[in-house]
Amino acid sequence: MSIEVTNLSFSYGSREILRDLTFSIPDGTLVNVLGPNGVGKSTLFRCILGLDPGYTGHIAVNGKDLRRLSIRERAREISYIPQSHAPVYDYEVVDVVLMATGNDLKMLATPGPAQLERAHEALARIGIEHLAHRTYTQISGGEQQLVLIARALAQNARTIIMDEPTSALDYGNTMRVLSCVRQLAREGLSIVQSTHNPDHAFLYSDATMVLAEGRLAAFGNPHEVITSKLISELYDLEVEVNSLYGDKVRVCVPVREIERS
Repeated sequence: MSIEVTNLSFSYGSREILRDLTFSIPDGTLVNVLGPNGVGKSTLFRCILGLDPGYTGHIAVNGKDLRRLSIRERAREISYIPQSHAPVYDYEVVDVVLMATGNDLKMLATPGPAQLERAHEALARIGIEHLAHRTYTQISGGEQQLVLIARALAQNARTIIMDEPTSALDYGNTMRVLSCVRQLAREGLSIVQSTHNPDHAFLYSDATMVLAEGRLAAFGNPHEVITSKLISELYDLEVEVNSLYGDKVRVCVPVREIERS
């Protein structure tokens, strides 16, 4: 299993955020995490990454107890693409990716030819090697997101956590990023990403995890998990799930908006 979580709970002071979560994510699986704002999606990710160590329960990443791993060891198992990224310096794209290759270097060591080759291989795998010597701050938002995925690949971790990776992207770039992520899962990586769009889960994910009030409301095949009733209750909005193209695609339709048109 890529990730195994058992009886996970987390609180900020007296405010309980996560409550007794138990689930496992197989290798080579793309999981979409759904849930309204404030239910604990980002907190769950921070716990899995070891950034919020004050949790109770047990987390194993690729069969290894998270609490027993050093920062360097965690970096070899799991990589992270945050919800937002504000670059400060005008690094070339290849240098941004190269920064992720240091988990196998000694302190203050300089990346060498092997690390540079790894960075170029990651860019090629995502299909953006032509951007290698472009300035990172001068490429589009969609291209920047693909660069961050390449950087996660260059880290050589088997599991990638992505916090709303398409939240600031236009429709075309959203589809390109999600298609790229799905292909990486097909190649054997395990990817867990949060989204606010149930349609993305239908179209791209192998499994869907639903969080509600800090609890695991549902987890499984998106066609079985995402129902009109669940989405309506989750977002306090009357929703109807419709099937298209012989049930190859499903979409969530806000009923009241249709009635008003």
